[in-house]
Amino acid sequence: MDTGVHESCTGLGIRVWGDTVIRMRASRDLLWLVVAVVVFGGLDLLVYGLSPPTTGWAGPRAALLLQLSVDVSLLLLARFPARVASWALVVAVVMLVSEEFAPGLFTPVDPAAHATLPYATPAIVVNLVRLTDRRHAFVVTGLLAVLGTRPWDPAWDTTPLGIVNTVLPALAVLYLRARRELVDSLRERAERAEREQVLLAERARAEERRRLAEEMHDVVTHQLTLVVLHAGALGTESADPAARAAAEDIRQAGAKALAELRDLLGVLRNTEVTPAGEPVRPDAPDPRTLVVEARAVGETVSFAVDGDPGQIAPTVLRTAFRVVQESLTNARKHAPGAEVAVTMTYRPDGVTVRVANGAPSRAPDGALARSGSGTGLLGLAQRVELTGGTLRTGPTPGGGYQVDAILPAYVPTRGDTA
Repeated sequence: MDTGVHESCTGLGIRVWGDTVIRMRASRDLLWLVVAVVVFGGLDLLVYGLSPPTTGWAGPRAALLLQLSVDVSLLLLARFPARVASWALVVAVVMLVSEEFAPGLFTPVDPAAHATLPYATPAIVVNLVRLTDRRHAFVVTGLLAVLGTRPWDPAWDTTPLGIVNTVLPALAVLYLRARRELVDSLRERAERAEREQVLLAERARAEERRRLAEEMHDVVTHQLTLVVLHAGALGTESADPAARAAAEDIRQAGAKALAELRDLLGVLRNTEVTPAGEPVRPDAPDPRTLVVEARAVGETVSFAVDGDPGQIAPTVLRTAFRVVQESLTNARKHAPGAEVAVTMTYRPDGVTVRVANGAPSRAPDGALARSGSGTGLLGLAQRVELTGGTLRTGPTPGGGYQVDAILPAYVPTRGDTA
């Protein structure tokens, strides 16, 4: 797709999404404003019913009409908060002037509630402070507070009510806004600290992998190289054909182990790259080679494959290879002479590995059985779990042993598992 067309489509999608969000917020605000109109309108009707009517030229319902005009203007509060607040300020001035200089004109002579502010003032102040700049909001709120508290004629039935209707709502909005900003700041700091912890953990893990790679290179590689060299020398100098063949087998096995160790060191270091700048991805080993090697030393091993291994990620294929390798090694140590069946099934969603051996036909070699560390299956289970698979091992009827591994087609990432 052309870049300009892609950017245009992206910008259009963002605008459509933004317009949708704005419409949703507007609908929600309109709903609350309608509720406010009904509530304050009902309050005005209640106070009007408990108060005597006005007696001036404006008619007996002048006070009610002024209050209802402010209530109806709340429908425009979300879009025009400053204008609605200005109209409430005008109505408050008219009510105060009427009460001071023309009692009964726009306010009853003996009202049920002594207030010179519209009853909807708290809602107006809240939205004024929330939606407009602070300077304008503080000026209008201050004027409404002066009109409501009447500092030139303070009284217990007017001054506290004026403060409750103007100053307290403004302070509540400011407090909630400051609290929200504080919570957002703390959340951002917590997320930043969490990201830093993840980076530190990744750095420590990379450092540990690098140290482990260096130790393996310095110790294991050196010893394997010596084994290969000695085997090569033995094959050259020995006059016995069987000894030369055995020495050549040892040399090839050592050379193969060195190659696999170099691949492992490259993964641990994570620094080996191709000329194109991409990490080296060694080919996955073929389990058939393990079967061939086992048959070459006299073991009876059958091998069955179903499916295409090309649809499986190389990392998973290497894990499957290790499952077969460890299982054949254990069968060679603990069940000599037993028949071993290796079955591998490749599917689009993963691979299943089964290695089952029968009962041993002779007693295990003590030295060979004790040569391992005893943690082979445990390490194999951990490796299988790291790829997102499961490993089940255990004896079978008749004295045999079976290893089953179910592996995914690829190693799931953190985003895939969420």
